[in-house]
Amino acid sequence: MAGNILAQIREDGFSLERLTEHCPELVQLKDIPQNPEYHGEGNVYRHTKMVCQALKELSGWGQLAPGAQELLFLAAAFHDIGKAVCTRMEEGEWISPRHALVGEKLFRETVYRAEERFGLTFNQREAVAGLIRYHGLPVWFWSRERPEQELVKAAERVPLKLLYLLSMADVLGREGRDIDRLAGQVEFFSEYARETEVWEGPYGFSGPYTRFQYFQKEDLGKEAALFDDTQFDVVLMSGLPLAGKDTWIGHHGMGRPVISLDDIREEMGIAPGKDSGKVACRAMEQARIYLRRKEPFIWNATNIVRDTRQKLVRLWAGYGARVHIRYLEVPYLELLARNRKRERHIPEAVLEKMIGKLEIPAPWEAYEVLLPGQ
Repeated sequence: MAGNILAQIREDGFSLERLTEHCPELVQLKDIPQNPEYHGEGNVYRHTKMVCQALKELSGWGQLAPGAQELLFLAAAFHDIGKAVCTRMEEGEWISPRHALVGEKLFRETVYRAEERFGLTFNQREAVAGLIRYHGLPVWFWSRERPEQELVKAAERVPLKLLYLLSMADVLGREGRDIDRLAGQVEFFSEYARETEVWEGPYGFSGPYTRFQYFQKEDLGKEAALFDDTQFDVVLMSGLPLAGKDTWIGHHGMGRPVISLDDIREEMGIAPGKDSGKVACRAMEQARIYLRRKEPFIWNATNIVRDTRQKLVRLWAGYGARVHIRYLEVPYLELLARNRKRERHIPEAVLEKMIGKLEIPAPWEAYEVLLPGQ
């Protein structure tokens, strides 16, 4: 099918069976078993079908605007897609550890590669990916060390109203024990989200500096109003190879010094994928010169893994920098076409592996995070 999957969902009457015809990725869920103690319904597909039905029966479903319903239904259909990879037998029980995290990546990869079949915008894709990532949060958030921050962080990415409906449907769409208790926890989530002032959208921090520090410091309350003592700007580029980072810098870099890991690699005569540590050390030596001078610069590398970005952001913020992450993306087929035209092209197997590792920058990662369209 070519077109928009959201329009197809509505045309098909919000039917999981019809959606599965367009999304064969869902078929594999029929072969994935679940722990009968918590999921007496059997395989993951049958659970998913029950979740989709429960979603449509919730009172809040009918209050959603067209568009939101389709996105939420798509999230429900794919919410356990990660179990296709994560499910295993351990000590006589079926378990699916980290399936929400894996599911987020699998959905993103699937939609990115099959853009013509899904027809989703970047924002639509990431809204569904975020709902998949956080679909278990309403059940377990209170057990975390900082439950308030868990909700505030999630609200930076997804509407908690939609997350509440998805999680409630996930609880009700099963056959198992403690359903009433789990549903009660989801209701508590909605109450706490209102008290925390994130039910209607992201929390309104006093400023971007306070917002950034709230997610970095364990003892900082969200109501704080910190004095912004940052002194200069650093732009951290993020995106797959050939996503247009060099072009963006050429148009928007304002003549700032650029630390390019690709350029350093070429200067040092190091082949792609080799001696990355040496390249990073040389780049950091250059960065520290600018950091000590409080001089703006641009760090140009793929930076597709969150842990890598966070190490850099925290280091630079310690020097008083306002770190801006600029993430760029081009369609999958265009990415492949650009790579094939490139003289020193990247092996497609390597490029595909990078797509699988990609973690889109979250709004809370830096002083400012700019995504496609912003």
